[in-house]
Amino acid sequence: MMFIKVSSAALRGIDACEVEIEVNEGGLTPKTVIVGLPDAAVRESRDRVYTAMLNSGFVTPKGHTTVNLAPADLKKEGPSFDLPIAIAAIGLRSDFVKDPDEVLISGELALDGKVRPVKGALAMALEARRLGKKAVILPEANALEASHVSGIKVYGVATLREAYGLLMDDSPLKPVQPDHERQSESYAVDFAEVKGQTHVKRALEVAVAGGHNLLMLGPPGTGKSMLAKRLPSIMPLMTEEEAIEVTKIHSICGVLDAETGYLTTRPFRSPHHTISDAGLLGGSSNPNPGEISLAHHGVLFLDELPEFRRSTLEVMRQPLEDGKVTISRAAGTMTFPAQFMLVAAMNPCPCGYYGDLKRECRCGPVQVARYRQRISGPLLDRIDLHVEVPLIDYKELSAAETGESSATIRERVARVRAIQRERFAGAKGVTSNSTMQPRHLKEHCQLDAEGSQYLDQAMNEMDFSARAYDRILKLARTLADLDGETSIKANHVLEAIQGRSLDRDLWS
Repeated sequence: MMFIKVSSAALRGIDACEVEIEVNEGGLTPKTVIVGLPDAAVRESRDRVYTAMLNSGFVTPKGHTTVNLAPADLKKEGPSFDLPIAIAAIGLRSDFVKDPDEVLISGELALDGKVRPVKGALAMALEARRLGKKAVILPEANALEASHVSGIKVYGVATLREAYGLLMDDSPLKPVQPDHERQSESYAVDFAEVKGQTHVKRALEVAVAGGHNLLMLGPPGTGKSMLAKRLPSIMPLMTEEEAIEVTKIHSICGVLDAETGYLTTRPFRSPHHTISDAGLLGGSSNPNPGEISLAHHGVLFLDELPEFRRSTLEVMRQPLEDGKVTISRAAGTMTFPAQFMLVAAMNPCPCGYYGDLKRECRCGPVQVARYRQRISGPLLDRIDLHVEVPLIDYKELSAAETGESSATIRERVARVRAIQRERFAGAKGVTSNSTMQPRHLKEHCQLDAEGSQYLDQAMNEMDFSARAYDRILKLARTLADLDGETSIKANHVLEAIQGRSLDRDLWS
């Protein structure tokens, strides 16, 4: 056989697209050429593949060999084409029992023929199912991850020899089955461990119930980070569709735990304040997801918010509104999902003790004003709920009793989220109160005369923007849902206004 074709896949954004690997041997000059927009890692695969073949007992091509990666206009990156190229080269002198074009193959080869893991295995399995392939051959370390895609057989191989045996139909390997015992959603932290801060816990519950963004402000050591880390534990359990989407993003970025191979807990991302715009939003020449996409369906926690570069914070404006981020590069335009809950924490001033009754603030008025102005008004407008986190009294801290558990709070949150799912059934892109569009506000956020009066007074006296007005209505709708009310009452409007007033007190 002088020509053979093997199916593989390349990553593009958070999805995979098919790449056909065509190998042709002809002529007497011993030379191998790889074409089809390969990057340096793909061009170097020639030496890895031939060495792995020799060390695995296979004969390498002797004549002029051309390896074409189609489509030719799609840039190919990374070492994941090693294994399919090797299989194609072996197929020039072998008659496989199984058609290699009906199996999607991906994997990096070591020089001794072992198969190393690759990124994006779940996305490749989804693409193989879409194409109607019969099976997927992946590195052993990636097989568990890909096995959660139903309707297609997933084989995990440790060596080039094992992959060859599967195509010759003489391998004892069986399709990998997902390990459902590892899919229980459990967290290492719990809200019962938090002492005091009752009103802050209430604010966190409200924020999670409606999917609202939250800002916590208070001096150091009051538990802002501790509270934020426990937020995923009170969020509703992820659906299978959400879990696959989140797992796919983490797999593409190479941060998925190979032992579990599947994410069932809500992601919690807490990038350092030195992060770049591209690190937060996503980027590079071939755009990859950033931290806001890794926090998809979970929590993005920005501690010490004013310490982030202002330009870095401003790039979040569009994702906070649209639930997705679009990045344009010369290579093309990518859109990544970014439906995350933003939780931010900050001190009231550079030293952290402005307004503290027990510790003296060392900052002057100019320093305090400059510190707060690092956060723009438009960004604050996109944060629905602002809450002060005061110092905890020693009696509360040393008390033996514990607060409500995360499981108890999550039950209430799940009940409210169920109400919202029913309310917005059939509304595309609307999953919670925080994502309501103007037409939904008119339908579901009608106020009585007393509530309208309170809101009108607040808008005039506190100079809220039109965006803040919409977010107050959304927050009031969530408060009403928590109380089991079908209509928004005046007390819900007042609590929602109070949750928005902190920025006016501190930034005026």
